[in-house]
Amino acid sequence: MTLTVQVSEELARRLAAEAARRGVSVDEIAAEALEAALEDRPVVAGSPKRRLAFAAIGASGQARGGAEADELLAEGFGRN
Repeated sequence: MTLTVQVSEELARRLAAEAARRGVSVDEIAAEALEAALEDRPVVAGSPKRRLAFAAIGASGQARGGAEADELLAEGFGRN
């Protein structure tokens, strides 16, 4: 697979320096970095889904749910 990426001059310099330090190509360094960045993030359909941190932000803390909606309406949503 061929991938072309435009990077800043600073990032290109850092990639080249790391590649020289390790004695490998810039492509190998970039591929390792990309693989590490995507390691915990599913990118394929059907992959395990991540839990969204904000999903429970609106949780009421009540055990009753939508299945008891008629009862909740009849009770006036807990109004006194």
